[in-house]
Amino acid sequence: MIAKRTSTTAIAVAAFLAAGITWQAAAADSGTIQGKVTIKGAAAKEIQIDMNADPKCASMHNEPVFTQRILVNDKGEIKDAFVWIKEGISKPYDPPATPVVLNQEGCIYKPRVFGIQVGQELQIKNSDSTLHNVHAMPTVNREFNLAQPVQGMVTTKKFSKAEVCLKFKCDVHPWMFAYAGVVPHPFFAVSAADGTYKIGGLPAGEYTVEIWHNKLGTQELKVKVGDGECKTADFALEAK
Repeated sequence: MIAKRTSTTAIAVAAFLAAGITWQAAAADSGTIQGKVTIKGAAAKEIQIDMNADPKCASMHNEPVFTQRILVNDKGEIKDAFVWIKEGISKPYDPPATPVVLNQEGCIYKPRVFGIQVGQELQIKNSDSTLHNVHAMPTVNREFNLAQPVQGMVTTKKFSKAEVCLKFKCDVHPWMFAYAGVVPHPFFAVSAADGTYKIGGLPAGEYTVEIWHNKLGTQELKVKVGDGECKTADFALEAK
């Protein structure tokens, strides 16, 4: 009976090989978690920003500029939500050599929400021909408050501890805000204009995925993913 089974298996394998079909194990660190972020209910309307206090800021815009507290489209899909693996990553990851750039352009922080690894270089740039003041307001990292009076000026900083999310403001222009998700690994994303996000390259494991929004709070989901698997984790945040 054993010999017959072995023979049958060998024939099946030979048939697959003859047809050009091969088996290949999924590569390690190839899991993916992806999903969409939406809002439940109606978001408050954004308010037009009055930039007349600094005529240079006002002159940089031909159209009205509005606050960006909750960026949501007509389908209820949320942009600029920070999604990261809060629990389940067991090994250390060195920070990338490539810096993250936080630009001040048109008297607006760009990007408004971003991720950065602990120890990764952050380059803060002033692209405007006006004074900006970069005031980082962390809860666990070291606070800094610096002026950038010259166009093209770049200041470099690093954060030594994980913190989701760390707030930046400009003390000169009170409408300017940005938020950084400082994490100890590369497994994070910021939701796109259609609310979608994707975190790839994950080792097989069980994870706590957290979403953070500056106005709508946080939410967590438990997700188990294997090598080569893609799991969906959608978030729906209550309007406030």
